[in-house]
Amino acid sequence: MENAVELSPPDITPYRASSSGVDYVHVLDSGRPGPVVMVQALTHGNELCGAIALDWLFKQGMGRTFQPAHGQLILSFANVEAFARFDAADPNASRCVDEDLNRVWDDNVLFGAGDSLELRRARQLQPFVDRADLLFDIHSMQDACRPLMVCGMQDKGAAFARELGMPGDLLIDTGHPSGLRMRDRGGFGDPASAKNALLIECGQHWAQSSADVAIDGLIRFLKLTGMVSSSWADARLQLPLPATQQLIRVDRAVTALSTDFHFLQPVRGLDVIARAGSAFAQDGDTVFKTSYDNTVLVMPSLKHGKPGNTMVRLGRFDPA
Repeated sequence: MENAVELSPPDITPYRASSSGVDYVHVLDSGRPGPVVMVQALTHGNELCGAIALDWLFKQGMGRTFQPAHGQLILSFANVEAFARFDAADPNASRCVDEDLNRVWDDNVLFGAGDSLELRRARQLQPFVDRADLLFDIHSMQDACRPLMVCGMQDKGAAFARELGMPGDLLIDTGHPSGLRMRDRGGFGDPASAKNALLIECGQHWAQSSADVAIDGLIRFLKLTGMVSSSWADARLQLPLPATQQLIRVDRAVTALSTDFHFLQPVRGLDVIARAGSAFAQDGDTVFKTSYDNTVLVMPSLKHGKPGNTMVRLGRFDPA
């Protein structure tokens, strides 16, 4: 059954023009020393919650006259070309135009000879990303799942998410096999760098709850980084913090070998398979089994894959 589309794409055309020199990228400067903080929406054009959150923020008075408390605040709508093609009758079609914008952030790709609409947009965004000390990249997921914070490959990302206090499930992974994500670029992925980044998966793409999580997460991020006062933030928060946060460490990505990949039982994101050696998926004659007890299924894809596509990542809860 397809997920119902509960969200409507906001009109972001009022945010096209900016003083940054790049459409849909706004740099708000306090004129005082402090970090460069970046919030990104629409890395994927069909993930509406980030656009809704930034639209909400601008409507709170965060327009061109707003000054952050210190440092600079960069607000970016990324893949606006894909977003402009969003159609509720075929919502998956607007994820990207030519390729995934969140797989092109390695220098060899970004500054290489390749060309696509997403690469051209990434090249526009690159100077802002590389200036940022702290990044909050707002995403959502294909299938229903409780919110998840992708903390990158370094423990410093999980520590940052614990400072934020939400969501309840945190993820340290091995990167994406299809290409470097923005949140892993440069100092964000360097354990020795003070730079840090969070990628929040707010819930199912078109669920109202994903927009609620995106707005709440954005407010908390702006508060944590000192962009807004505690009183401003606390007056606008709507969701309670989770009682606890748990960390999942991913050590394996399962990719499709053919279009015949399928799960052997119904699966949902963050389901746990209790026993090692349990068969959970099959692709032709290849049967995929868990390697250890209490294996966590991270963002399993319920649609037929293509060869090389990641269908699920496997991890375990960190005992700490």
